[in-house]
Amino acid sequence: MRLRVGIIGAGPSGLAQLRAFEAARTLGGEMPDITCFEKQSEWGGQWNYSWRTGLDRRGEPVHGSMYRHLWSNGPKECLEFADYTFDEHFGRPISSFPPRAVLFDYIKGRVEKSDVRKYVQFNTVARWVDYSDATGEFTVIVEDLTNGITTSHVFDRLVVASGHFSTPNVPHFEGIETFPGTLLHAHDFRGAEALAGKNVLLVGSSYSAEDIGMQAYKMGAGSVTFSYRTAPMGFAWPEGVRERPLVTQFEGSTTHFSDGSQSDFDAVILCTGYQHKFPFLPTGLALHTPNVLYPENLYKGVLWHDNPRLTYLGMQDQYFTFNMFDAQAWFARDVILGLIPVPTAAERLDDMQTWLARQNTIDSHFDDVDFQTDYLRELIAATDYPAFDLDRVADLFKQWLKDKENNILGYRDDTHTSVMTGTEASPHHTPWLRAMDDSLDRFLGAR
Repeated sequence: MRLRVGIIGAGPSGLAQLRAFEAARTLGGEMPDITCFEKQSEWGGQWNYSWRTGLDRRGEPVHGSMYRHLWSNGPKECLEFADYTFDEHFGRPISSFPPRAVLFDYIKGRVEKSDVRKYVQFNTVARWVDYSDATGEFTVIVEDLTNGITTSHVFDRLVVASGHFSTPNVPHFEGIETFPGTLLHAHDFRGAEALAGKNVLLVGSSYSAEDIGMQAYKMGAGSVTFSYRTAPMGFAWPEGVRERPLVTQFEGSTTHFSDGSQSDFDAVILCTGYQHKFPFLPTGLALHTPNVLYPENLYKGVLWHDNPRLTYLGMQDQYFTFNMFDAQAWFARDVILGLIPVPTAAERLDDMQTWLARQNTIDSHFDDVDFQTDYLRELIAATDYPAFDLDRVADLFKQWLKDKENNILGYRDDTHTSVMTGTEASPHHTPWLRAMDDSLDRFLGAR
């Protein structure tokens, strides 16, 4: 009997796993029996935008945290697939910071070129997973949301690729229930048009706070204030944008900060991160971790240490994204196919502790980049994933970090060179600050 592999999720990580197996098949390798379960009606995960928040039309928690006018906040040259370039997909140079619809089109293009859709059961949500020590098998109970039918599937290997940007982390602040204006978590943010003319507070100093704050500024917010917990972001903010230390209390529309200052706001957006949450997994299989570069209990950031038959993809804090998911998926594929042996528990633990010890020494964003670059280097070296110049990508990341410091409103207008093809990106026809139509057609069209 052929090996049976289950995959939960058909977002970028799950699609990377499907693509990895397809690459092995085209090279003459034997494909296992693969079934991928996807809760949504289309693949793409977060990039499959929905206007809905809270619950979807079937009463399921909305997976996506994507908002309508999101543009890439990192150079596309840093996330380019090594086996499917932007040149191949679009047939010409495009700008370095595409909007959501363009990146979604690129993601879909690669898997549509591969014959992998047949492995995906859409509108199907994982309800529960059991593992038998006696048989070494996973039993996955899923529900077909179209007809309400529940079925069980048995696998020899299981890949969890459901992402970790769906379950909001919502802290409590004294008096927040008295705030009379718009109050939501970044997970439920879908657009900044309604923030025009309003005084907006963003609680958090992460990428989502920075990005939503600048989106609010772009859409005409009266003012934008960031409240940070540990340290300010420190960008050269435009007039009307400022940073304050952590919120201590809400009192109606008035917000009090830890430095003793206070301000009135019309809208509050909690950009306070997400929980790694897997309601379909029992405690012994579920990953519990903050958002870090190297989660504990994952050998090579991929294999569940306590049971290497279980794989997690894309669970790290991310600089690299799509090509990191590829590197992980190729590594997981070769472990599953028996091409990469799984070391003993003691050897796995020693390897994890080495990475965790290095993680503890990180004290800058440049260190973050170097750490994740070396992590990818190790994974890619172990497989036949197409090698590319990781050091050049790391340099691009570092240049991007500097560019944001120099011009937080204009860095998306910069252009970079593809590490994969050497193609220089073309400037976008409209500066980001004035680009209000970010549809695929408009992005690719003329003035």
